[in-house]
Amino acid sequence: MRKIAIINQKGGVGKTTTAINIAAGLALREKRVLLIDLDPQGSISTSLKNASQKDINDFFIETLDIRQCTVRLGKNLEFISSKKSLLGTELSMGRARESEFLLKNKMNGVNGYDYIIIDCPPSFNLLTKNAVLYADEAIIPASTDYLGYKGLLNTIDLLKDMNEAYDHNIKTKKVVPTMFDSRNKICRIILDTIKNEFYEISTNPIRMNSKLKEAPRAGKSIFTYDKKSNGAKDYLDVVNMVIQDEA
Repeated sequence: MRKIAIINQKGGVGKTTTAINIAAGLALREKRVLLIDLDPQGSISTSLKNASQKDINDFFIETLDIRQCTVRLGKNLEFISSKKSLLGTELSMGRARESEFLLKNKMNGVNGYDYIIIDCPPSFNLLTKNAVLYADEAIIPASTDYLGYKGLLNTIDLLKDMNEAYDHNIKTKKVVPTMFDSRNKICRIILDTIKNEFYEISTNPIRMNSKLKEAPRAGKSIFTYDKKSNGAKDYLDVVNMVIQDEA
């Protein structure tokens, strides 16, 4: 079972869009997927217009089986939602012993999935620590602008620091350049920079695509909303690269 954190310390880089569409794409490829929203903003629920009756907040504070907190989104795809009350839970988590490992301990023994995809908050907080220390792999979406690139570098440093501080071994498996506009000079420069510095793990870019912006309003992944769009083609390419890593 592969446990993947979708993470970037900077917001607005397409992190939630990437989490949703990687999870949905894997499910289309006959992989059993659990998508977890660890962001108190609950952007995945907003984007998919769906929420589990018992959410990740309940999972943390109650003695619940994981199946009591999931909602089925489609074939092979289940989802645990989040909401603002998770902020309060995070504060109470901070008073617990080994609070950084609460998610790891709660998920101990969970099986039946090929992939667990975690959408992390766009900040370095206790929830992000929990995701990083539970996951084996990280996928970092990075918008193809200067601030997106700096967010990528900061996130790489964060993961290295976490590995050293906690004797952990999360690996950055993919860097996904997002919001790429080939007409924009800075987009081309940043894409080239990412591909040069992270050539072994960089995917092809996710191009600017109106369908990716429209899909959340319809409550759908890009594959359900418009499987022939450039957005669907680009994310399917990323999904195929993720699956290739199984070998």
